[in-house]
Amino acid sequence: MDNTSLWQAVLGQLEVTLSKANFATWFKNTSVLEQQDQKVVISVPNVFTKEWLEKKYHHDIFNALRDILNGHLEAIEYKVGSGKSLVHKRTQSQPTMVAEEALVQIEETPISTEPTTLNSKLTFDTFVVGTSNRLAYAACQSVSNNPGHTYNPLFLYGGVGLGKTHLMQAIGNEILRKNPKKKIEYITSERFTNEFISSIGSRKTNEFKDKYRAIDVLLIDDMQFLAGKEQTQEEFFHTFNALHQTNKQIVLTSDRPPKAIPTIEDRLRSRFEWGMIADIQPPDLETRIAILQRKAQTKGFDIPLEIIDYIAKNVQHNIRELEGALTRIIAFCELNGSRPSVTIAQSLLGNIISNPKRRALTPKQVIEQIAAFYDLQTDDITGPRRDKNIVVPRQIGMYLMRDELNLSFPKIAQALGGRDHTTIMHGCSKIEKEIDINERLRQEINLIKERLYMP
Repeated sequence: MDNTSLWQAVLGQLEVTLSKANFATWFKNTSVLEQQDQKVVISVPNVFTKEWLEKKYHHDIFNALRDILNGHLEAIEYKVGSGKSLVHKRTQSQPTMVAEEALVQIEETPISTEPTTLNSKLTFDTFVVGTSNRLAYAACQSVSNNPGHTYNPLFLYGGVGLGKTHLMQAIGNEILRKNPKKKIEYITSERFTNEFISSIGSRKTNEFKDKYRAIDVLLIDDMQFLAGKEQTQEEFFHTFNALHQTNKQIVLTSDRPPKAIPTIEDRLRSRFEWGMIADIQPPDLETRIAILQRKAQTKGFDIPLEIIDYIAKNVQHNIRELEGALTRIIAFCELNGSRPSVTIAQSLLGNIISNPKRRALTPKQVIEQIAAFYDLQTDDITGPRRDKNIVVPRQIGMYLMRDELNLSFPKIAQALGGRDHTTIMHGCSKIEKEIDINERLRQEINLIKERLYMP
């Protein structure tokens, strides 16, 4: 197998398991440089990417390569070079473990001067509309037709891989199509944070401020990552005000509504709610089928309807995984010269297709996901503290252990630090009643469930 085909196959596997943002960020401008006996040399664009792949993704890359090479692999070497990228130019994202207070990687996160950071393929024409995203789609079109005046800011939220980034970038691309002179910036909140930190360390804060306050359309992805970053929140507050006061369009996305983002300043939260808030739900079966058919058509590959149907029925909650599953099948068939079949699909997708209700969850997993969602420690959930910001997440944990794990009240009490089982009964009852009348609580619980069952 030649170097290009090999790396294309690896990317096809990695795209299924990684987020779109991380995949585009860390595998852009990478390639297989050479194959030496049982060693593969991978070309990367810079030292920072080399270190990040070695630290975070080496295991995934090694397993993918070994699988494709039928076990004939002993080592991988990452070499800084100028290999041609097989990843289409998308958007830049974040290393997720950057702490705001630590002025690290200052030289690796320069203030971007690119004229646009948009992916030209993410347009309204390439977005598949269904009942789950129709409102968000209409709101985004309205904003693109009258930026700075209709729904400003526009806040999109929903689970991972449901199309928030696509719609956000479609706004930017449509505005740019109508007015090529518009200054449009797409960025993740982590990248915004890293640039801000770098500007402090390099004493270029004025340059940072000038850049962001001179643009016409600001598109920021994953706003939930601003939680707890006080300095960045302060800077973004002033940036938001400067843009809003001059009728510059602001579009934000998050995995949850503004009120559910923990440790974020109330003044920012209220500004997020000034315009329109639109949610995106997981696609229904018909929409999933339409998405897969569009993806296959785009790739110029004929996929039988029974395979489309198989994927659509088994990958239900995440468009990114849906498309990644199809990409994996296409890559396999192209590399092996075989015709796609349900048997091949079952073999290739066994590790990503799962029935959520059959997946064995543990109380520990529930507690960990709830703690992560609400920016708490697991000890807060299991401990004695009765602060309101802890009591409600704890009661959600009681409810989920009862509803999803079917545990007895004494078992739940034991998992939550040995509480009295009557306390558990009260907590479950309270959430059961509240979930019917509290839309925000219902959405938060659905998001937590989605994370629990994510492959």
